[in-house]
Amino acid sequence: MNSVLANCSVSISELKRNPSALIDQAEGAPIAILNHNKPTAYLIPAETYEELMEKVEDYHLGVIVKKRQNEKNSGIHIDIDDL
Repeated sequence: MNSVLANCSVSISELKRNPSALIDQAEGAPIAILNHNKPTAYLIPAETYEELMEKVEDYHLGVIVKKRQNEKNSGIHIDIDDL
């Protein structure tokens, strides 16, 4: 059986009945959406989703930085006065 990574879970049927009430009851916490008692989706507040996307972007930028750290040895030295 799959783990449910939220303290609150609801069925898809229950979600369809009154999504706004469920979001209010969760008070900003994620809600696991279950189909046949298995998590099929997670409902999270927009603010939380935006924070997650920023962290993912930061991670990807960090990967690029690490790759490029080794490139500085093969770069060309230019004196600022020559520009």
